[in-house]
Amino acid sequence: MLKGKLTVPCKTDRAGGGLRSRHFFRGRRADMALDTGRVTDFNVSYDGPRAAAIVDSYMPTLDSGPTIGAALKAAREFRGLSLQDVADSTRIRRAYLAAIEEMRIEDLPSRPFTIGYVRAYARALGLEAEAAVTRFKAEEPATDDALREPVGVRRTGDRRLGFAIVAGTLVIGAIVVWNFAQRGIQEAQAPAPTVAAAAPEQVATPSEPQGPLALGAPLPAPVESTVPELYETPGLDVAAAAGGSADAVIASNQARARNPEAAVDPTDLPQVFKADGAVYGTAPQGAAVVLQARESAALIVRGAEGSVYFARQLSAGEAYGAPQMKGLVIDVSEPTAFQVFVGGQSRGLLTSTQTSVSRLAD
Repeated sequence: MLKGKLTVPCKTDRAGGGLRSRHFFRGRRADMALDTGRVTDFNVSYDGPRAAAIVDSYMPTLDSGPTIGAALKAAREFRGLSLQDVADSTRIRRAYLAAIEEMRIEDLPSRPFTIGYVRAYARALGLEAEAAVTRFKAEEPATDDALREPVGVRRTGDRRLGFAIVAGTLVIGAIVVWNFAQRGIQEAQAPAPTVAAAAPEQVATPSEPQGPLALGAPLPAPVESTVPELYETPGLDVAAAAGGSADAVIASNQARARNPEAAVDPTDLPQVFKADGAVYGTAPQGAAVVLQARESAALIVRGAEGSVYFARQLSAGEAYGAPQMKGLVIDVSEPTAFQVFVGGQSRGLLTSTQTSVSRLAD
């Protein structure tokens, strides 16, 4: 019994006037007459250590076929793969793979893309990728053609933009035509200008005087410039009498306007302090200055640094005793509403809205 399922390659001869095949079984030769067609070589696979070498000798290579595309196609068919199988593994469009096999360069994208497709196709079939690229470059030399987009890519613009341009053009054209039409209608309806006869202007000519001309009396000579009278500033004498204080003048004028009786002789005022209401601040016996309100008025006492020591609306009869402290300033809303007492004796009315305590005590 033979070891193995199939026979090994065999040769044919023409001995005996016919075709005979020589087979070797267990080291012996057996001749068989062949009465079928002319066969020179045939190869079948068999079980044994030499099977892989025999199969490899018949496997298509990159040199098979007239073109690199035909070689890739033969290798693909030998492996039992379809174009779709290769397209799925390489992510290359099936149409591009078919164009490579048939060498339809015009149906392929630009050269750099095509070279990449050839490299990926050969690598997917287990062939040497760079050798496939080298043969492709030899069969299809590089040209100076500009890069082309992949086949099937079509530039599609925004149709709305085209519609907008057309619509805008139509609107502009309609406006221009309408303007020309309106101008023509207005010119047709405009009445013809009438030329009115210009009446000659009658210019009155002065009549010449008849008889002798009478002249009037001569005008007096112009008055010569004279030195203006001396200008006196209003209230200057009052300010001088009050010690040159503008605040005293203002306070005096305001007091006269509101209360004419306020402008009284100082001798009519109380000469000794007498409390007619609450006394704020320091007691009158120890105070440097005592201010007593003759009517309702505001009183504010500030220190040298600007801090407020006392602020109140005093009623008539109420008083405030200022302490013996340097830098105190008295600020009142109405000077003539307060009478000043120093040591219990009257010093008259305040003359300004703001006065230092030290000045009043002197």
